[in-house]
Amino acid sequence: MRKLLPIVIAMMILLTSCKNDDALGAKIRDIDFTIASQDEILKEIRELIEERQQDPFKLTYSDGGYLYIVVGYGKQSTGGYSITVENLYLAENGIYAETKLIGPSKDDTPGEAPSYPYIVIKIENIDKVVIFN
Repeated sequence: MRKLLPIVIAMMILLTSCKNDDALGAKIRDIDFTIASQDEILKEIRELIEERQQDPFKLTYSDGGYLYIVVGYGKQSTGGYSITVENLYLAENGIYAETKLIGPSKDDTPGEAPSYPYIVIKIENIDKVVIFN
């Protein structure tokens, strides 16, 4: 019985900590956002995108007034891709961001040149870590 007690205590701690982690990720509220147009993307962000565009990447950038959440999907063999924001919300432990890459439709005739799809999401400056899903 004495050997079993530490195992039972460890299991209780694990179960309790898992429950708290779930609560930390629970949605507090949705976050209003805009998709930054090419003209709105800051020079610093454009440079970061150009440096990383060959491979998938995720980054954030704050200019004090806004927080920019950037997701790139790396080199794609053709054009015609789009990206949607599936989820963007505030939780106790951070901002949760989920995007989805959508390929060209069967009816499209994308160019043969490769493309480097990315999205720049612009939100109010919230001092929280961004958790990418």
